[in-house]
Amino acid sequence: MYKDKGYFDGLFSGLKSIGIGLKTTMREFFTKKITEQYPENRKELEMFDRFRGSLTMPHNENNQHKCVACGLCQMACPNDSINVISEMKEVDGKKKKVLVTYEYNLGSCMFCMLCVNACPHGAITFDQSFENAVFDRSKLIKVLNQPGSSVIERPKPAPRSAVAKPTAPVAEKPAPAAERPAPQVAEEAKPATPAAEKPLVQPAVDEKPSTPVVEKPMEKPSPADKGINAEESKSADAPSE
Repeated sequence: MYKDKGYFDGLFSGLKSIGIGLKTTMREFFTKKITEQYPENRKELEMFDRFRGSLTMPHNENNQHKCVACGLCQMACPNDSINVISEMKEVDGKKKKVLVTYEYNLGSCMFCMLCVNACPHGAITFDQSFENAVFDRSKLIKVLNQPGSSVIERPKPAPRSAVAKPTAPVAEKPAPAAERPAPQVAEEAKPATPAAEKPLVQPAVDEKPSTPVVEKPMEKPSPADKGINAEESKSADAPSE
């Protein structure tokens, strides 16, 4: 719920807000001025490094660039501001893609720098030009590759056979020894006579001495045993009733 402030509370609150505003104004009043007097200082005007003016393709003193017409920048552009035209040519007995025309439409460019980031060879970049106002839109379509320009050829790697291999240090040969007499030819070796075969000796087996068998004399039957045997024989011969 809103609470109504008193007269003095409102007065001091207003003075406080005015002091905050005047503090900011006075700080900026004594700050160094950075206003550029354009177009009077057009010759010495320099933009900061991260400024993106228009897309360019740098060339060296031999009218050579780094573009290989791969088309990655054209595919990365969200507005189709880039059109890469290439053709196949035979170079050193091999077919190679060569750039013919690199078209850039400044009127549809949104300066996102995706094309520069997509280029694997650093063939394109943004400069610091900003005076791009024209009365005809067709003048905003630019050809970045200069007439008669060509791609910078990379140095061919040296063949493997031509590469010098590190040589191992050569060991010093010992001094030649004194000449020795040639060894005499050894006599032909006579065939060695086979050694007489020795009979196989079987290991001795510990034999225990056998105990002699003593025959016991047959015992003669006693007269009582004879009588019993006679009775048994008679009972066997008697007929049964």
